[in-house]
Amino acid sequence: MAKRALRIGLSARLMHAPPVELGFKNKVLQYLEQSVAHWIMYHGALVFMIPTLSSSAGLSRSSIRVRDVVEALDGLVLQGGADVSPQSYGEDALRPEWAGDRLRDRYEIELFWEFVIQNKPVLGICRGAQIINVALGGTLHQDIETQCPGASRHVDRALYDENRHEIDFTPDTRLARLYEDSETRRVISIHHQAINALGNDLVVEARSTADGIVEAIRMTGDVCVAGFQWHPEFHSSDPGLLDSTPVMRDFLDAADRR
Repeated sequence: MAKRALRIGLSARLMHAPPVELGFKNKVLQYLEQSVAHWIMYHGALVFMIPTLSSSAGLSRSSIRVRDVVEALDGLVLQGGADVSPQSYGEDALRPEWAGDRLRDRYEIELFWEFVIQNKPVLGICRGAQIINVALGGTLHQDIETQCPGASRHVDRALYDENRHEIDFTPDTRLARLYEDSETRRVISIHHQAINALGNDLVVEARSTADGIVEAIRMTGDVCVAGFQWHPEFHSSDPGLLDSTPVMRDFLDAADRR
């Protein structure tokens, strides 16, 4: 009998106030970004976006539990998107535009912990890496440009995925071993927030070469939890960028061992 394909859950992006031209007045949209779904599927796994469980959507929490959702899946990918709310790590927003999405934070942190409890792997991309850090008690720089003097530009709205920089791996870490035969260290950078205080049970696996900003983290212990501040899902078609295959294969191998 053929072995079934792995089933990977992908956290949803939330659009609380869709533009009126989309025709969803007073509705909340939940969606995924195509590149991250295709990156997972390219490596042979199925992707299932995980909707939020909200009583306001007419869904009783007693009818379906987060535990039930996680039991049906083999791993979780936390995708990028809106800022993490400073309230989620005990701070006030320094500017209104940095208030983030507290509702999404709560939803993703609940998912994160249930996957960890069930010993299933979690991979965080950009915002996803920041959520992992916050879920484990860490904090964020709300804005690199204003809070990290001398730092490089880690986001450029005009350049978007053409904004790139080099990273350095921390020696003797799993990430360094995954890329020990690779000479390329260039990644796509689209983030104005970054990890400040490191969360509990986390180690830093990579930093930005120019300014030391944290670019990769991993949870210690038996469960596979890794977060990458860059966007590996955007790397597949450019040989001048860090190969995205090793981190996805490592994540899926961990899911397969469950």
